[in-house]
Amino acid sequence: MDAFTQEMQELLLKERDELLSKLNSEGDDFRSEAFASSGRGDSSDLASDEGAYRKMEALNAMDAKKLKAIEGALKRIGDGKYGYCLQCGKKIPEGRLRAIPEAVLCVDCKSANEKLSGGI
Repeated sequence: MDAFTQEMQELLLKERDELLSKLNSEGDDFRSEAFASSGRGDSSDLASDEGAYRKMEALNAMDAKKLKAIEGALKRIGDGKYGYCLQCGKKIPEGRLRAIPEAVLCVDCKSANEKLSGGI
């Protein structure tokens, strides 16, 4: 493994650990809050709790998606396929990987996919 890939692996492992810790902590915080507020409050309190729950659920979904992408990148490192575009097979530039270590597409393929999907 070259020095750059080693550096990216260390960064990805650190990000993974931080995300796992964050997800565990937020889950514990939410369970504590839900337990403390169960059976109390009026309808506006319940609506506020529901809004907070939905927000936390959305944030957790984003974190879970990022975690899955990081796990994929770590697997590609282990398989010796890290840093290559999954669409065209070309090497992804180091600058892109430094910005998005879990990137699976080169800039050209990512741009082409965004154009096809309407910029999403």
